[in-house]
Amino acid sequence: MTKSHKLNYLILLILGIISSFSLPPYNYFILNFVSYTFFFIFVFEGIRINLSFLKLFLYGWFFGFGYFLSSLYWISISLTFDDNFKFLIPLSVSIIPAFLAIFYGIAIAILKFLINKKKILSSIFIFSLSIGILEFVRGKILSGFPWNLIAYSFSEQIEFIQINSVIGVYAFNLFCLTLFSAPAIFILRQSRKEIFVLFCILLTAVANLIYGYLNLDSKKNFNIKKNINIVSVSTDVSLERFYSSKVDEYSIIENLINLSDTKRFLGEKTFFVWPEGVLPSTNVNDIMFYKELFEQNFDDNHYIAIGLNREETINGNKSFYNSLALIDSNANLIAYYDKKKLVPFGEFLPLENILSKLGLKSLTNNYQSYSKGKNEKSINIKDIDLNFLATICYEIIYSGELNLKSDYDFIINVSEDGWFGKSIGPHQHFAHSIFRAIENGRTVIRSANNGISAIIEPNGIIKSRIDLVETGSIFTNEIYFRDTIFSNYGNKTFFLLILIYIFLIFSFNKTKNE
Repeated sequence: MTKSHKLNYLILLILGIISSFSLPPYNYFILNFVSYTFFFIFVFEGIRINLSFLKLFLYGWFFGFGYFLSSLYWISISLTFDDNFKFLIPLSVSIIPAFLAIFYGIAIAILKFLINKKKILSSIFIFSLSIGILEFVRGKILSGFPWNLIAYSFSEQIEFIQINSVIGVYAFNLFCLTLFSAPAIFILRQSRKEIFVLFCILLTAVANLIYGYLNLDSKKNFNIKKNINIVSVSTDVSLERFYSSKVDEYSIIENLINLSDTKRFLGEKTFFVWPEGVLPSTNVNDIMFYKELFEQNFDDNHYIAIGLNREETINGNKSFYNSLALIDSNANLIAYYDKKKLVPFGEFLPLENILSKLGLKSLTNNYQSYSKGKNEKSINIKDIDLNFLATICYEIIYSGELNLKSDYDFIINVSEDGWFGKSIGPHQHFAHSIFRAIENGRTVIRSANNGISAIIEPNGIIKSRIDLVETGSIFTNEIYFRDTIFSNYGNKTFFLLILIYIFLIFSFNKTKNE
């Protein structure tokens, strides 16, 4: 390896790190115009001088490694709470970014066979299309980890992301990749036609912004449910509860009730949403032990959703689920939802029969690995005429996979974000809820322990919010909802945009001197 290539790898690593600061909570999206522009220039010049497949792979890999190393370091914090996992900390800091960077590496390496060395415009579109498709694959393969798409750098530009109700985050991510790389057209230009296409890309971005402004405050096309209070509660119950046999769960429930301010809503139809896993030793069926406490503080108009474990025995085999339980004011179980997207090592132990013999276990379950849930339907509360879709923790990050039936009024997301401390992780997690609200045209009610709780309207506007270091409750008595193009068609919109890109690429390649 020559010194020049070593220097190139270092520069690409730094560009990836720079780009990571475009994500929440920093949101310096302007940095991507520098990082992706020079990333493309490095790749394009590399193809011009006929770099090998491996060296192009390393160009992409080093950029991706810097990006994920800087933006996902917080995952290792979850391993600091259990001595059995501390030896994995150095591995998690390096191996997870190294694995995710492979998708960037592949996306760049295959450009060797796709890019025409003399065609800048088609090369820009092929570059962004290749990364965009591999990012989609990253969100699907091995249960998927669609975390930190570059599209999330616009999470605070609410007007600019309204288009997600039409095309979804993967298609929007593809456009963002093109937009951020577009300045390279000006730098490498060879004719006026290229400047014209650059102008068209910028004009598309401006048109998208105008579309966002026009749609942001318009609620005339929304359905609405009124006069039903929905209360989201935010807590700071210590993670020590998972490692202590002396957890006072009665006091935890009392605190949840106090934070809910239940007396304020006596006689009113009210739905309380409590976080995930704050009662680690209480099973769904065990909640009846607190029947008297519930009866003293709630009335017949009240319902509560809370994250609890659920146990099931079939043919003598026990299964455990990370669930959301819907209970009434007498602590009776009305319905439940079992989490379907489980976190490796957090909720299930891969190769459990082997790794359990080494003393390893899942972080959040002291029994055995959780099982995946199978229930697909939304949950209906007939007495107060509410239908909601339940998501637990990072299930909210899966675009296009929540529910395409549109048989619900709003989305609930309960979470335990304490595993990542006061890092950037909870902020990144929260940003996904904004995009899911817009995509699905539904209000999102988020209740987090040691995280950010919020009520997010279907246009992505945060109606109320409780920040990371705070506790309390927020409520709304108006729920807006509507079907969107994306909620009806899901990621089919992404494949449609891919076809448009392919058409443009062939068109540019046929144009002489572009």
